[in-house]
Amino acid sequence: MKVRVCTVYVLAPPEQCKEWNGTREDGCRYAPETLDNLLQRFEEPSSMVRWDSPLFTVSWTDTDVPADDIWRAVTEGGVKPPNTGTQAVAKAPTDALRTLEHTSTSLVSALVSEQANSGSFGGTLTLTLSPTLKSRITLPPRNITLSELQRLKRQFVALHKRAITLGTTEKGSVDWSEESVATKFVVYLEENMKL
Repeated sequence: MKVRVCTVYVLAPPEQCKEWNGTREDGCRYAPETLDNLLQRFEEPSSMVRWDSPLFTVSWTDTDVPADDIWRAVTEGGVKPPNTGTQAVAKAPTDALRTLEHTSTSLVSALVSEQANSGSFGGTLTLTLSPTLKSRITLPPRNITLSELQRLKRQFVALHKRAITLGTTEKGSVDWSEESVATKFVVYLEENMKL
C-alpha cells in the first residue's frame, strides 16, 4: 500500500501474559492451551528483517516510551518500495491463450504459404494474417521447413503460456492483442532461426 510503518514490540514475560489473559473480563480470553500454543509459535521481531524495520523494543515496565521516535518513523520515515511478494501481478485477459495459439498458428501458415508461392529463399517478407493484421519478417537465405516452424511455435507458446497462467514477470501490463503476439512471435522466429 506504500504507507510508512514501524514495529513496536512490547517485551513481557510469558508468565505476565498468562496473568493478563487470566484477568480479562471482556470475553476475549484465550484458553490456557491456546495461549501456550501461541507463545511457543511466537517469533520475536528483528530489525534485520525488512518488514519489522524500523523496530522499537519497549519493556512492559518502561514508563519512558520513545513516542517521538515512533511518531517520526510513522509520519516522516521512508516508504519501502513494494517487492515481488507484495506487488499485484498483471493478469492476462481470458482469451490470451487462444490469441497466442491462433496468432502463432496463422503466422506459421502464412509463412509456409508465402515461401511456397514466392519460391524465393530468405529476405524480408510481408505476411497477411488477417485483413487488418500484417507482419514483416526477415528470413535467413534458405527454405524454412514446416517442422522447424512448428517446433519454434511450440517453444514460443510454451514460453508465453507460463506468463498467461502464472502471471507475468515483465514490468507493467503486457499486451496480449493479436498484433502484439504476432510482433513477439516474429522477433522470436528471427532470433531462433539458424542460418
